[in-house]
Amino acid sequence: MGVIYFFRGPYKEGDLELVKELDKQILTKGAWTTIIFRYNAKQEYGPEKYTIRRYQKRNGEYMAKSKFNISSKDQARKIIEALKHWTDD
Repeated sequence: MGVIYFFRGPYKEGDLELVKELDKQILTKGAWTTIIFRYNAKQEYGPEKYTIRRYQKRNGEYMAKSKFNISSKDQARKIIEALKHWTDD
């Protein structure tokens, strides 16, 4: 799989790092790739944030097609709880 960048454009503005990618997990691969990212944003690097991004591979390049931003750890926990409820046998 080719390199997929979290954000297009600079991660820095002068010496200030705007986005710090902390981790990523590839959920699906192929013509449509789905990745979940964990990151901090802004100068203070406040609470961690999460985003799920979908990319479509066209002519050998990955193009960002959609995204879902998880606004807080609380929302992330609620998503996890719902998915566990739906997927537990």
